[in-house]
Amino acid sequence: MRALLIVNPNATSTTPAARDLLAHALSSQVQVRVVQTTHRGHAAEVARRAALEGVGLIIVHGGDGTVNEIVNGLLGAPEPGSMRGVTIGPIPPVAVVPGGSANVFARSLGINPDPVVATNQLIELLTLRERRRVGLGHCDGRWFTFNAGLGLDAQVCEAIDASRSNGHAATPARYVRTAIRTFFRNKSLEPALTIEVPGHDPVEGVHYAFVSNSSPWTYLDERPVRVNPETTFDSGLGVFAMRTMAVTPSLRVVRQLLTPGSQPKSRKLFRMDDVPRVRIRSRVPIGLQMDGDYIGMRSEVEFVSVPDALTVIAPSRA
Repeated sequence: MRALLIVNPNATSTTPAARDLLAHALSSQVQVRVVQTTHRGHAAEVARRAALEGVGLIIVHGGDGTVNEIVNGLLGAPEPGSMRGVTIGPIPPVAVVPGGSANVFARSLGINPDPVVATNQLIELLTLRERRRVGLGHCDGRWFTFNAGLGLDAQVCEAIDASRSNGHAATPARYVRTAIRTFFRNKSLEPALTIEVPGHDPVEGVHYAFVSNSSPWTYLDERPVRVNPETTFDSGLGVFAMRTMAVTPSLRVVRQLLTPGSQPKSRKLFRMDDVPRVRIRSRVPIGLQMDGDYIGMRSEVEFVSVPDALTVIAPSRA
């Protein structure tokens, strides 16, 4: 089988040694060709071309942003009135060897975050021909694999993107510091969001909202952060919307997010699991992020759950 290994050399934990080890190890299982990305959007272009050429497997060595690019390159933009992607020919399965800072998608699939261990795991999965279908989320003309959000998290992602451009690594500590600064900078602002879920009255007075396609929502080093613990790649979307920026109730919810087995709840929190779609409106333009990448300012976004959208090389169930 022909395989394409797409490497983002600028990802946080991607190294030439790990890339060479991965390529060498894969050569025992597949006929592999290596491409290193050189610019934003390059991974999507390469993946799309590989699918058209009949490549049988796409392997990603990079972070969540690179994975997102490749998924969007493979599936394309949905047809009007449908969530079916505009694609030509079969879509090859995707395998991920983590190379970023959080690697949420891969870890949520049960892939080890250590690139060397993950390489051995991938070889075993290929030998056993183990794979699974996963659902994805879609909004604003793009696919997302694990989460999206409007407001607070989008501002954090925007700030992290800017710090990366200035040569700063995207570490968990930097995310925490940035999130704290962003929270206090925005705590006095009036809520702007309204959440609309089918079969439910509109929820107004929302400051920020997270939409999940899986759980955890993210990781802080080894610790998972679970905003919608019941949301999985096999269910609908999870919605987590805060109607306060007060410090005390916010800290209570944060503690719940970091407590294993906890189901986050608060009088000021609107949370639902297994939602087929959700529309979020804002009275002023507000930031949107998908899979940790800042997308831009939006006034209205509809998020849709798309079951069985992608085949991945991963354990049958994480």
